[in-house]
Order: sequence, then C-alpha cells, then structure tokens
Amino acid sequence: HSKSVPARSAARRVIVHVDLDCFYAQVEMIRNPELRDKPLGVQQKYLVVTCNYEARKLGVKKLMSVKDAREKCPQLVLVNGEDLTPYREMSYKVTELLGEFCPLVERLGFDENFVDVTEIIEKRLNQLQQSGCSRVCVSGHVYNNQAINLHDTTHVRLVIGSQIAEEFREAIHARLGLTGCAGVASNKLLSKLVSGTFKPNQQTVLLPESWRDLIGSLDRIQKVPGIGYKTTKRLETLGVKNVCDLQVFPSAVLEKELGVSVAHRIQKLSYGEDDSPVTPSGPPQSFSDEDSFKKCSTEVEVKEKIEELLPNLLDRIHKDGRQPHTVRLSIRQFSSTDKWFNRESRQCPIPPHLIQKFGKESSNVIPPLVDLLMKLFRKMIDVDLPFHLTLLSVCFSNLKDLPSSKKGSIGFYLKQMSPPSGSGK
Repeated sequence: HSKSVPARSAARRVIVHVDLDCFYAQVEMIRNPELRDKPLGVQQKYLVVTCNYEARKLGVKKLMSVKDAREKCPQLVLVNGEDLTPYREMSYKVTELLGEFCPLVERLGFDENFVDVTEIIEKRLNQLQQSGCSRVCVSGHVYNNQAINLHDTTHVRLVIGSQIAEEFREAIHARLGLTGCAGVASNKLLSKLVSGTFKPNQQTVLLPESWRDLIGSLDRIQKVPGIGYKTTKRLETLGVKNVCDLQVFPSAVLEKELGVSVAHRIQKLSYGEDDSPVTPSGPPQSFSDEDSFKKCSTEVEVKEKIEELLPNLLDRIHKDGRQPHTVRLSIRQFSSTDKWFNRESRQCPIPPHLIQKFGKESSNVIPPLVDLLMKLFRKMIDVDLPFHLTLLSVCFSNLKDLPSSKKGSIGFYLKQMSPPSGSGK
C-alpha cells in the first residue's frame, strides 16, 4: 500500500485536500482554552504568522507586523510560536488519523494533507450497486453551484469523495478538536485550489466541467500551486501575466526560455492537468481493513466478520515487521434518517503478551484478538436490543519497531540507513 496509485488510474482518481484552519492558532487555543474567544495571534520574530478568526474580524491579517497588528487590534493576545514542537506533534496526529482511513496520505507542510480516496470510492460504489441504492447526496458546496448528474459516474465518484471528505473533517474535529477545509477534485492541483473556496470549516467539490472557471479565477500566475516565485518572474518578463496568457503562449518559446520539462509541466498546470500521484512519506502509520454489507444483526455474525478480516491484516503486519500496540474497531449502524456513512469507534491497547505473538504465531493470536474486539463491540452496542450494522472495520495502529533492534545489532544499523519515516519522532 505504500506505493502510490499508478498513473493508469489517474483518469478516475479522486483526491481530497485537507487544509486546517489557522493551524498554529487552533493548536494554541487547544493548549489554553481560555484563549478561545479572544483575538489571538501567533508571533514569530516581528510577525504575526497566523491569527484566529476573532482577530481577523478586527482587521489582523496573516504575516502582518506585530506593530501594525497591535495598532489594528489593541486587545490582541500574542503567543510566542518560535517553538514548533506542539504544532509538529499535532500535525503528525492529523496525518496519522487520515492514514487510518486510507494509506495514501501525503503531507504538505504542517497544516495540509492530500488523500487519494479512489480505492475507498470503488468499494463504496460497489456497495451502492449491491444495495440497489442510487441516491447519493453531496456534502458541502459544489463549486459554481454546478448541477450534479447522477448518471455520470465521474460526478458520482466525486460526490462520494465529498462524503468521505466530510468524514475526515468530522474525525479530525472529534478526535483532535481541530477544524479545517477540504477540496475534492480529480487531481492534487484542483483539489488544493478548490479547498479554499469557502472558509473556515467548510468544503467544496469541483466537477470536471468547472475547472476552467476555477483556474480562470486566479488573478496571478503565482497562485497556481507548483509555479514558484522565480518562474513567475521569468514568465512576467515574457509578458505572461495570468493563467489565460500561459495557456495560449507558444510552447516553443516557453521551452526555449524555461527548458522542455518545466515548460511542459507549467502549461499542463494552466489547463488544470496534474497527474502527480499522492506519495505517502514513510511507512504506513496503521493497518486497517473493512467490510461493508447489507445487514449484520447478531453477535455470531459480528464475530464471523471480524474473523474474516484478521488473517489478511495480520499477514500485512507480519510483512511490515513492526508490532502494533493499539487496536480499534469501527462500526456503521444502519439509519434511515442519519447520514449514510455514520461511524462509531472504540479502541484499546493490545495486551503485551499478545503483542509478542504478532508475526510469529498468527493463528494463535486470532482467538484472543477476536475476544478483545468483541469487548470493544459491546461497548458500542447493547447486544440485548436489536441492531443493524452495515460496516465493520478493524485497525491496528501505534506501530513500533521490534525491541531486538538495539544499538550494536546489524538490524539497528540497517534501520539507521533507511530513509526517515514520517512519524516525526
């Protein structure tokens, strides 16, 4: 799963861009809840690097000098943000949480992540077809209020992507207390561009027919992700001021000035084309598998479903070589009124005696793991009352290297040589 989705599937790809609202300020408000309703700025050197929405209402802007910010808003509370540790730790928690839904998560700075949800959508499309359900509702906004055509599978895929994006945002808020925006589109470039359409704490889906309007709305070339300051300056000397100029600029002149690969890449970007894959950094932070079905309504069935999911998961963990220390069970109950993908989860530490068995005696570890997961299940469902589940998911996380990799062992030195993982530790 650590491989990115191959280019051949780029045509049906759905990418979610998750962008956290005023991230540093949110982290500070979580650390000190008394700051929540006050205008707050995070200071580095002589600049306010970010501020909360209370401060923005009073005229404070990102990257304003501290002096100007104080003049605009005398009651502004400033917090020193020189030490990045709390932001880095929270940032990795967000990436890790997204990784529990899907292995293809790519970090972009501290407050942004791309998630390739193509495979989850395939599963859900199959589930919809099996259940004979044809109604899917969009979550959040549609760019340009464009009408959705449910006979167009590309539209349906993006609508399901919008539901998944909402689940991401709800999970980030429920588990970490953070709000954020999301953009849903057919590639990384467009998902990043569309995610900021409605702020804060909202999301927008871009249907393929609207890409021209989105790209055309950019007033400066530098607003196109992937076109940096230096390239912008060189384009300006050629008389290219906006995206429309770049689209119609003669390719030969551009290639001569910038080189073939750069010219080709930025001209494709100007047409909303971006086939770069979502590339996870470091090993996966969790291993999960799920099964969805029309109905599961007895403890015996629940146990059978869990037993079906475990062998494949344990095999993947064995190949990875690390040991999980946390296990989580997620369920989705059927509801005719609530959102179709309404999940609930419980997790607990894996007892040390079971951790030792991972990778060695997989068959021996299944019965005690099933018992553990059934305990988590009973914490969510009163089994004496009727219940109707439509999904079960098992996730192993908090992965740690085997204790044998001590200094002096060959394993330790091989680990030192391997590329750094995305764990932030």
